[in-house]
Amino acid sequence: MKKLIEKDLKFIWHPYTQMKDAAANPPVLIKRASGLRLYDNSGRSYYDTISSWWCNVHGHNHPGLKQAINRQLESLEHVLFAGFTHGPAIALAEKLIKLTGGRLSRVFYSDNGSTAVEVALKMSFQYWRNIGIRSKKKFVCLDYGYHGDTVGTMSVSGVDMFNDSFKPLFFPSIRVPTPYCYRCPMGKERDKCSYDCIKPLEKILKKRNKDICALIIEPLILCAGGMILYPKEYLRQAALLGQKYNVHLILDEVATGFGRTGKMFAFQHIPGIRPDFLCLSKGISAGYLPLAATLTTDKVYRAFYADYSRKKTFFHGHTYTANPLACAAGLASLEIFDKEKSLGNAKKVSLQLQEGLSRFKGLDIVGDIRQIGVIAALELVKNKNTKERFPPKKRLGFQIYRSGLKEGLVLRPLGDIIYLFLPLSIKKTELRDILRRLYRILKIFS
Repeated sequence: MKKLIEKDLKFIWHPYTQMKDAAANPPVLIKRASGLRLYDNSGRSYYDTISSWWCNVHGHNHPGLKQAINRQLESLEHVLFAGFTHGPAIALAEKLIKLTGGRLSRVFYSDNGSTAVEVALKMSFQYWRNIGIRSKKKFVCLDYGYHGDTVGTMSVSGVDMFNDSFKPLFFPSIRVPTPYCYRCPMGKERDKCSYDCIKPLEKILKKRNKDICALIIEPLILCAGGMILYPKEYLRQAALLGQKYNVHLILDEVATGFGRTGKMFAFQHIPGIRPDFLCLSKGISAGYLPLAATLTTDKVYRAFYADYSRKKTFFHGHTYTANPLACAAGLASLEIFDKEKSLGNAKKVSLQLQEGLSRFKGLDIVGDIRQIGVIAALELVKNKNTKERFPPKKRLGFQIYRSGLKEGLVLRPLGDIIYLFLPLSIKKTELRDILRRLYRILKIFS
């Protein structure tokens, strides 16, 4: 094991990692996984409380998913998707369209969340050009939003520690205040909320709608921005404003899709919402293989459907677009949703999680508790009354991450925000144990 870690540190550059930290705190060498647990080379187990970066839906090493991938491997492992097609991609597209309600009637495949969003941005931009409206070039986003790590997706994300170094590369976009209820941008208390936080967005759309292609937003919860849960009414009003001012609505459900919020897709919590684009990845293949999809309407599709000479083709694609193995995993995952009643279990877990989190309110460092479905976040503060943050040099989140490993928990704090992003297959006893261990950790720091 020691030699492998030495080679890792010699040859590999890990994501979102200051490699100087890794010299003193080397990566954990994982040998196998099963259900909710990861096992390192010495046999020690860890609860995968963040679903291996939010993608594992049904637990690790699920027999149904492995069988589906193996079956597909016997016939076709990969084929280019320009001019060719295959059964798993067709079947999965049909199921996704049905699951999202039918209005989103076209599926464009890619291979990760950033590209799913990038596709939506490019489609929206080219749509307006294809129909003769060339003034629309801008995008509106939230200042705590996060939509990926490509230059395009960073351009429509909040400017923070994730992407500040790359700011000179961005194309200009319009950022509006996030409906961050714990730290209300309008300076109001929660019990006095009148959704005034929608006004900056309304003002921008009213004034600049002729310049704006689309509004992009993560429905109900901004994940990488701090697991910021916001009111359904804000999203409902934002969608209506988009319709009123002829601006596309791009919903980024890369993280929130496939049951995480208690429904198959987060936008389905708001009846009647009508996105123009829906971006999916992570849970689409239950975390087994890279896959992504951008769903859009027939109206958008028809703006690209023309004689080649008219130059309306959508020139975009990826080598692993609609990989057959990944699509087979996606189909198998949706079958497991039905067989194992995954959404029903998520609702039960959600109630247990809500009840279990109530205990954390008594800890001095827990300023806010946020939860929807199987996602929960604890915002840690230096002072509860003033909501003062801990100084960055304290690196409280990193300390808790290290403590989590000692307690057998995989935690990946976002600064001083500790979160759980649980698989839908989690058992009550497992959740109880996770919360007990997490409480022990946070009590030490309180």
